[in-house]
This record gives sequence, structure tokens and C-alpha cells, in this order.
Amino acid sequence: MSYSTNTNPNPEARSRILGETAKIGWGELQRFFAAGHAVAVVPELDLVEVAYQMSQDNDQLVAEWLASGRVRGVSDAQAIEWLAANALMWTVVIRPWVLVQPVISKQ
Repeated sequence: MSYSTNTNPNPEARSRILGETAKIGWGELQRFFAAGHAVAVVPELDLVEVAYQMSQDNDQLVAEWLASGRVRGVSDAQAIEWLAANALMWTVVIRPWVLVQPVISKQ
């Protein structure tokens, strides 16, 4: 399933978001999870694109991702699993949310 972006793309905003992404261990993100601000993005989606669409208030697209479960609040079970695995996450902040996506190692 492809997704549409806003009709007036903003490459500067996307570049800014890309520049604000970071790899962080899940253990360091616990306070955001505890506050209910950690949002998981499935690996099939582009984290920067999701962050951009959220920052642009593209409610329809974000609602589609939420309804499909491709973007969702981090569950307790997922948080425990990531903590036990010492998972490394790609992260970006779109206030008040911290979007997280597991780093997939290529082997």
C-alpha cells in the first residue's frame, strides 16, 4: 500500500527531521515510555516520513497508520522485550511524541 504525502512537500522540513534522528538504546528511552510518549513505527515505514506527516498534522494519513497498527503506542510487552534485548532504536522527536523504530541489522 502506498501512501500519499502533502501536495506541497517541504524538503527543508524533511531534511531538518532527518538531521534530528538518532540511534539510542531503548533503555535510555524509558522515561518517554513511562510518560506515554513513545510511539513505535514499524520498520516497513520510513521514520522520517512518518515524523514529517505528523509534524504537518496530516491527520488522515496518521489515522490510517494508527488504524492499521503500523504506528502505535509502545506496549508494555514490547517495552519489556526491547529492554531485555538492549535494543537499539532509531528515534526522532515530534513533540510531545518520541517516535521509535528498531534498528535492523543487515547480516
